[in-house]
Amino acid sequence: MKDTAQNTPEKENKPPYSRQLAYSLLSLALIVALLYTLQSVLVPLMFSILIAISLFPVCRFLENLRLSRLSASLLSVFFAAILLGGLIWFLVHQVIVINSDAAAIQTKFMRIFDEIQQWVSTRFGIDQSQVTDRLKEALNKGISNAGTYLTTAFNSVGGILAGVIIVPLFTFFLLYYRDFFRDFFFLAFESTPNETIHEVLNKIYYAVQSYLLGLVTVMGIVAVLNTVGLWFLGIQYAWFFGIFASLLMLLPYIGIAIGSILPAIFALATKDSAWYAVGVIGWFQVVQFLEGNIITPNIVGSKVSINPLMAVIALLLGGMLFGLAGLILALPITAVLKVFFDAIPSMKPYGFLIGEPESYHLKRQAGMIILKRWKLKDKIAEKEGKK
Repeated sequence: MKDTAQNTPEKENKPPYSRQLAYSLLSLALIVALLYTLQSVLVPLMFSILIAISLFPVCRFLENLRLSRLSASLLSVFFAAILLGGLIWFLVHQVIVINSDAAAIQTKFMRIFDEIQQWVSTRFGIDQSQVTDRLKEALNKGISNAGTYLTTAFNSVGGILAGVIIVPLFTFFLLYYRDFFRDFFFLAFESTPNETIHEVLNKIYYAVQSYLLGLVTVMGIVAVLNTVGLWFLGIQYAWFFGIFASLLMLLPYIGIAIGSILPAIFALATKDSAWYAVGVIGWFQVVQFLEGNIITPNIVGSKVSINPLMAVIALLLGGMLFGLAGLILALPITAVLKVFFDAIPSMKPYGFLIGEPESYHLKRQAGMIILKRWKLKDKIAEKEGKK
């Protein structure tokens, strides 16, 4: 009776599970709302962290050449800006060159448009004038909403211009003050063993850098494969379309598929047969298959172990929260979260859920293996025997 009396106050003081769950969900909702509100600062900061991690080997190499940390950090950011600026110049220059052939392409498009109109008229019995009227109606609606589109475009341009200034500035300070920030983590988590903090920070660096370097390598290989395929098909500006499609790999799973649309339309407008466009789409699908099943697994491997289901969920949530930037940031942020979850004992199940399944999880007898692993097989067999 004494034990019961002593345990009763503890049970009464402990809130019920439903209340704990409500508090957790409310906290999560507040965090998401805060992230959405502060996205104009958080998104450039997260991009800067990724860039700083990728530039860290360059900065350390320059420091080993007897340069000061200030000079090494500035030069690293400068080299990255030159490289990115050169890539943007190449893409813009190619767009200008392609635009010089715009008149011929427009003529071909008008002929294709007339053929589509005739096909719709013959197939569905709709008069060509009705098709034209519906297109004009859609165009008028687009023009009526032009103000909204322009406002959105100017806001996007403003955000891009702000990012051009803020991201390099953040990146420089993250490189320059990197040991200062590391010291902060030791102070902030003073109750945690220093070895654990050091190990977690190194794992985060390793996971993010492996993802970024692997992504850049894969993008280079995919750019070459895209270009070679377009060159064999005789598509003009093969390098532009190949590199542009590979850059869209920043959008995982869907980037290459989206990148195939532009060269397919261009092939449709410049070639005499629609089979060229079909060939472009077919080749890009082959490249996507090779990238997903051979190239990426062998280059990135198990360094960033996120299972595909959690990756897709992360992409959807990142897109809903931060838009296009969220799609790009989703996977590296998920990799960082996995490192944190694995380091915290109470969060290890969630780190396990994000990671890749073990080989035995995919076997036909996986259910029996799990029961045996958790020492439930004999107990279940005993219960079934009693029944």
